[in-house]
Amino acid sequence: MAVRATLHCLTGCAIGEVLGMIIGVWLGLSMGVTIALAVILAFAFGYALTMRGILRAGVSLRQALRIALAADTLSIMVMELVDNLVLIAVPGAMAAELADGLFWGALAFALAVAFVVTVPVNRWMIARGRGHAVVHAHH
Repeated sequence: MAVRATLHCLTGCAIGEVLGMIIGVWLGLSMGVTIALAVILAFAFGYALTMRGILRAGVSLRQALRIALAADTLSIMVMELVDNLVLIAVPGAMAAELADGLFWGALAFALAVAFVVTVPVNRWMIARGRGHAVVHAHH
């Protein structure tokens, strides 16, 4: 269950992260602004992905947002922290262009490391009836 929850989190984070990085690099934004945009979009897509399933179960929009915030905030925070620290640590990754293999390779590597680090976090939350355990109660 923790692996599936982390894959779910990774999907939303990756969509937002990749989109934010592409926009930031394409517009020539600074590293800090690019990372901030990627993190904001990762949270937005992560929450939206969770809310989609909850809303289909007939839960109100307000309640679905509360459930998504409770279920995903810690997981997304850990994933984004690790992902962006890895990106910053890879020499040249934040200066790479979109057509550069370093850009895509570093991003894939960073997301993979973030996944590995976040699985135990989700396992810990689920074992305590939190995180995606809350989401599954509404499916």
